[in-house]
Amino acid sequence: MNGSCKRSRAAVQALAIMVSPQPSRRLRLSLEFVSERLSMKTLPALMPRALMLGAAVIGLSAPAALAQSAPAAPMQVHAMAAQPALNLSAYGEVKVAPDMATLTFGVMTEAVTAQAAMADNARRMAEVFAALRRAGIEPRDIQTSGLNLSAQYDYQPDQPPRLRGYQASNRVTVNIMDLEQVGTVADAVVAAGVNQIDGIGFGLRDPKAAEDQARVLAVRALQDKARLYAQALGVELGAIRSLNEGGGYSPPPPVPVFAMARAEMSDASTPLAAGQLTLRIDITGTYDLR
Repeated sequence: MNGSCKRSRAAVQALAIMVSPQPSRRLRLSLEFVSERLSMKTLPALMPRALMLGAAVIGLSAPAALAQSAPAAPMQVHAMAAQPALNLSAYGEVKVAPDMATLTFGVMTEAVTAQAAMADNARRMAEVFAALRRAGIEPRDIQTSGLNLSAQYDYQPDQPPRLRGYQASNRVTVNIMDLEQVGTVADAVVAAGVNQIDGIGFGLRDPKAAEDQARVLAVRALQDKARLYAQALGVELGAIRSLNEGGGYSPPPPVPVFAMARAEMSDASTPLAAGQLTLRIDITGTYDLR
């Protein structure tokens, strides 16, 4: 083996050591084969590239080796104590006089056939609507709330049900804005053919003013309660952290009213008392304590 081949073999072996400190037998044989084919002419051109390749491999493998050998720093967790807080609830309540009424009534008819029952019901309801217009009720304040048609049967012991006819029912809800006209309107619709009055309810056209008044009272009650608790605990009351609201205005359900159709109207209208409405706002709040 001449001197150039020896130098080629030495260079390739150095490259193998840089690439892998412990090369496999297969890699060593391949490198020896390459070194035998190298000549002095090609060796100077390949040496810089080989050195650069070895340095790159070493540079890439060094961080991984350091990462595996360097111990991980322990994680430090700093626990923060929660700021003390005071959770309270309160409510504000106001009583107001209603300024409107809701009357729910209906007409029920029966006939041998379904068509006859519906036709009779429609005729009576037309008279009821005319009576409402004469009483000064606006069309926007009249709403159909139920329409029903059902078969009627007679039941006898040990016998199959026998069809007796059909029953038609039409129910209407009317908003009355003048409370002094409630009794008069009720009498007028009964005289026109209404034979069912489901109930009457009193409410507010615009509940916002009463709701705002109840909100102010609720906040005052919450503040008073918070100051009382802070004083009793011997701590300073901080700012309010959160405030939630519940409740509010909800029209009361209609009160059942029993009425019978009268052939003749009396001089006095049906007496009705509106009374008062109770409007309540519930709130919950969280205060910081210092």
